[in-house]
Amino acid sequence: MGIRSYRPYTPGTRTGTVSDFAEITRSEPEKSLTKSKHRAKGRNNRGVITSRRRGGGHKRLYRLVDFRRDKHNIPAKVAAIEYDPHRNARIALLYYQDGEKRYILHPAGLAVGTSVMSGPEAPIEVGNALPLSNIPLGTDVHNVELMPGRGGQMVRSAGATAQVVAKEGNYVTLKLPSSEVRMVRRECYATIGQVGNIEDRNLSLGKAGRNRHKGRRPKVRGSVMNPVDHPHGGGEGKAPIGRSGPVTPWGKPALGAKTRKRKKKSTSLIVRRRRKSSKRGRGGRES
Repeated sequence: MGIRSYRPYTPGTRTGTVSDFAEITRSEPEKSLTKSKHRAKGRNNRGVITSRRRGGGHKRLYRLVDFRRDKHNIPAKVAAIEYDPHRNARIALLYYQDGEKRYILHPAGLAVGTSVMSGPEAPIEVGNALPLSNIPLGTDVHNVELMPGRGGQMVRSAGATAQVVAKEGNYVTLKLPSSEVRMVRRECYATIGQVGNIEDRNLSLGKAGRNRHKGRRPKVRGSVMNPVDHPHGGGEGKAPIGRSGPVTPWGKPALGAKTRKRKKKSTSLIVRRRRKSSKRGRGGRES
């Protein structure tokens, strides 16, 4: 992937950058692997806004991506690499020898025409899916399962990769992109390689309209609201928060407060927590 910039004809093109989409080989999705998707726009089943700042955006078709990779020992050929509007990674269209078609996340370096396979006997090559117990130490993996057979839930965004660092008993230890080190059952599947579209994190939107295309509505700082609307609101001029730290509109601690349940069962599988973000005081960002 490359990054393309524009001549500064407008304020939006001055700082905005886009992908060059060089790896995309097909513009239309496979019709049998798409379905319409209702966009909730941040509402619950009663139409009440439960997640703010969502709505609008371009209409999308959902691509049915195979995160389970449960079609074992049947080779498949990479037929195309496509754009997916629901994720920042690309997707690869596979044609299996038995005639079935499936989408998978596109790993970096996987080219059209390459053969991939999943199963315990699959070779250690980019795009192949194997149980963690069969993957050598030091190998980069993505699309990692948390429970056997549930499908990959971790390490799925563009450029993400986890590393197999240890094996002991029924568990394999992984170092995740967040620097967290945790154990996963040895029967869980993972895909060899790094997720493609690595340069996605370096893109600049350039203007608010590109966020609106994604379905993101404007975000208003709490400090510019009235006291009735937000705990940070009110005061004369540029007033401080007036509390020991930033809070949400409902008074809960924000920006750095731990939200993980203390008695969550999987806590015992975490060997080392992810690196702590720097604390933000009165001068920090606000929710």
